[in-house]
Amino acid sequence: QERITSTKFGAITSIQAIYVPADDLTDPAPVACFAHLDATTVLSRKIAELGIYPAVDPLNSSSQILDANVIGQEHYSVATQVQEILQTYKSLQDVIAILGVDELSDDEKRIVSRARKIQRFLTQPFHVAEVFTGKQGRFVSLEDTIYGFKGLI
Repeated sequence: QERITSTKFGAITSIQAIYVPADDLTDPAPVACFAHLDATTVLSRKIAELGIYPAVDPLNSSSQILDANVIGQEHYSVATQVQEILQTYKSLQDVIAILGVDELSDDEKRIVSRARKIQRFLTQPFHVAEVFTGKQGRFVSLEDTIYGFKGLI
């Protein structure tokens, strides 16, 4: 493949779209492909059904540069805390569906509240989502994004 672009800092070789049969990320074909990628952005039908655009699944998406030595300790710490909150919320989904939020402990209720705020924060007005949300996109700096997430965790 030919390089799309390069700078003095590195190059992007390509961006690949990989079909995942039946949305099964454990299918051997995508697993084999993902192993060779530096980063994966997983789009989710379930997240799109919630009206969250772009429908990026933050728990199944990954990047090799999510490393404190690359992005800095504060960014790394905030990102991993967000992932932990979302993962805990995901693990509580069955309990919530069967018993409701009222049966959760106070700590679990706080996690659910934070996770829902994080989900809404991930729907901030992106330019790429204007068609789906009807909201005009706007640029938010990395520093403001980290600060915003920090306020939620």
